[in-house]
Amino acid sequence: MRSGRLAVAGAAALALALSAGCSGGSRETAAPTAAQTSAAGPVTLSYWSWVPNMDKIVAVWNKAHPDIQVSVSKQAGGDDAAAKFLTAAKAGNPPDLIQAEYQMLPSFVAADAVADLTAGTTQVKGEFGEGIWGLVTLGTDVVYAIPQDSGPMMLYYRKDLFDKYGVQVPQTWDEYAEAARKVHKADPKVYLGTFSSKDPGSFAGLAQQAGAQWWSIQGESWKVAIDDDATKKVADYWGGLVKEGVIDGQPYFTPEWNKALNDGTLLTWPSAVWGPGVLSSNAPKGKGKWAIAPLPQWSAGEKATGFWGGSSTAVAQKSPNQAAATQFATWLNTDPEALSLLVTEGAVYPAATKGGAALTSAPDYFSNQPDFWRQTADISATARGFTFGPDVNVTYNAFKDAFDKAVQDTSSFSDAVKVMQETTVADMQKSGFQLAQ
Repeated sequence: MRSGRLAVAGAAALALALSAGCSGGSRETAAPTAAQTSAAGPVTLSYWSWVPNMDKIVAVWNKAHPDIQVSVSKQAGGDDAAAKFLTAAKAGNPPDLIQAEYQMLPSFVAADAVADLTAGTTQVKGEFGEGIWGLVTLGTDVVYAIPQDSGPMMLYYRKDLFDKYGVQVPQTWDEYAEAARKVHKADPKVYLGTFSSKDPGSFAGLAQQAGAQWWSIQGESWKVAIDDDATKKVADYWGGLVKEGVIDGQPYFTPEWNKALNDGTLLTWPSAVWGPGVLSSNAPKGKGKWAIAPLPQWSAGEKATGFWGGSSTAVAQKSPNQAAATQFATWLNTDPEALSLLVTEGAVYPAATKGGAALTSAPDYFSNQPDFWRQTADISATARGFTFGPDVNVTYNAFKDAFDKAVQDTSSFSDAVKVMQETTVADMQKSGFQLAQ
């Protein structure tokens, strides 16, 4: 796939900190796969990761595999780590392995920076749910990474205040809207929730739940459908509640948002599995008062959620030890001992379905909900994602600009989605990607 026209734009299309130009065409020969490329004899692999205590996890591997030693380099994560990796790949000296956020993986693929792991991972597909596996295959039959952790979304809510206001946990988004009206009518200072124009990852997860497919690959072309019906439905729903005044427009992760979580004037947060860490730090007064439930559904009886966050382990295309690197990446993300270490030392939610076995005691903040991890596992099993595009940062920046204005002006949220679509298409065309009609 990378050797065709999907990759012609190279790193310039990524809208990261790089300013490299586009390559002019497709390569004459296909790149070797991970199964074909490995140096003879003992090897040392370099691995860039931001998971806490990854060096302790890797030490377990190194002790058992003297011929394949792994050295960890701690990274900051996010866009900076992605840009640093792409710079290293372009210069010809990338690490052998890289922790790759799901939304950034297509950018790495487009830049020919990561290897084809298909041949070396045929036995592990069944270790992961269909939704999470799709995030590392980009909707194709090629495997570009192995899922490491995931961020299935759920509803965090203040159980004590739901009881106070006589609100039931909403099963549908219609019920959520009615609860928002009821709570705000009872106390105009109180909101059931807020819409954050600063967090495109949250909006993407909600769109995934509704069945959106922002990008897809058709032959050698990309199809962009950010303004599909599912996404516009989500946008119009939240835009309507903001315009009605029953949902706040305060962005997440601000001092004002923290205060509302702490003082009981904000009652819910549609977030991901990593939410307990945020709540314990930002809303310490709420310990033992919050609970989780599945996201409200668009139709009664449905069971679906989306992803907000998560990452994979990819192997660099220019690594001379791709087979050894694939072996380590497979162990890290599927071996029971490694999964347990990812939980206990790395504090991540493993993407592999059997990783849940290592999650026993509920997070301390949710000591009132001993079945926290069982509920999380049930919710995670319903998660569905979508293929991200090679210029996701352009799309995410367009979200922030367009939705900031929409919240401020209480204007059409679906018009903001249209801006995301047009901005993304224009950038991909400028960068040299072939788009399907």
